[in-house]
Formats: sequence, C-alpha cells, structure tokens
Amino acid sequence: MPTRSPPAKRPRAGRPPTMAAPRERILEEAARLFARCGYESSSVADLAAAIGVSKAAIYHYYTTKQDIYDAIILDVLAGLTAAVSHAVAQATTAPERLRQFMAAHARYFESHHAQFVTMLIGYSGMAITEREDAARLRDDYEQRLRRIIADGIANGEFRALDVAATGRAVLSMLNWMARWYQPGGAQTAEAIVAGYFDLLVGGMCVPASHPPNYPHLR
Repeated sequence: MPTRSPPAKRPRAGRPPTMAAPRERILEEAARLFARCGYESSSVADLAAAIGVSKAAIYHYYTTKQDIYDAIILDVLAGLTAAVSHAVAQATTAPERLRQFMAAHARYFESHHAQFVTMLIGYSGMAITEREDAARLRDDYEQRLRRIIADGIANGEFRALDVAATGRAVLSMLNWMARWYQPGGAQTAEAIVAGYFDLLVGGMCVPASHPPNYPHLR
C-alpha cells in the first residue's frame, strides 16, 4: 500500500515578503503612495496591494503606517546629508562648496522625488521620538550649509551676510522644488539648481563692465 505524503505546510501568517531588501522596498513604495495620494488617504492595505504582498507581511517589518512614514523621513534626511557631505568634501573654495552642496541636494532630490514630496508636502506629523531624531538630522544639515556661508564670509569670498537668513534662503529655493518639479521634464533638477546658484552668487544685475541693454528705455 503506497504511503501518503504529508500535506504541504502553509506559510505562517505574517511571513516576510519574498523580495529583495524588503524594508527598503516597503519604504520606496510607501513614499510613492504617500506622495501620490497623501498620507491620510493611504492605507496599509493599499501599500500591500501595490507591492503584491499581504498586510501581515508589511506588519512583519513595520508595526504601523506611522512607523513607515517616520522611517521614510529619517532615511531621506540621513541619505541627503551623506550625499551632500561627500560632494562638498571634494571642493576647496566656499563658492565651489556651495555649488556642490546645491548640486548634490538636487541630484538626491530628483532620485528620491517621492520621498521628498512625502516629507515636505505630505507631512502627517512624526511620532515624538522620531521627530526629535529628524530635527537633529535637519539641524545638522542646515549647520553644514551655514558653515560654508560663514567660511566664505571669513575668507572674503562672500560679502558680509546674515548667515542664518542666507542659509534659510538657499534651503527655501531647494526645498520649494518639491512642490512643482517633476522628474523627466525638460531640465534636470541639477540644471535648475545651477541657475539658482548663478543667481545667488551673481545676482540679477549686469556687471558694471557690461552695461545693460534696455531697448524699451531708449
């Protein structure tokens, strides 16, 4: 009499999703969902469906939707700081360091567009502990920019400026792009920011050695 094979075991509820780098995959897809639909209008069920796994699989890695949101913000702030720090380290003068800071920010922003939109537009409010961690990362990032400006003033490369106000102006130009820029357009984010840099260091007025040409005033 043939022996019967034991029944196949069913996967346990909450079994981790069978995908490479599951935490990163969850955060990446969640950022797209939050950026597109908003945090409040997105559910864990929507996220699970987008990835093709069960809700239990999501909860295996993140206990709540809030945990996912907080992880996106902390990841993007840490990654942005690392990318910009590496770029700035290659420069020597303050203007070049500022240019590298802005260009690296633009590149990272474009390659992590959904994460930036989630952080700057779809903000839902972080949990208290994670909010403190994010504030430390944000403050460290802003201090790096302020040091570039302060060094440029001290070295005579920049004129006397209010360092804090100038830093906020630079970050405002960079961060506002999250409200209107869409990757894949006529210009890359880096090209747009190159124009911002020229505007910051050169101003809008034509140098005295090249008098402006205003045909309508003739």
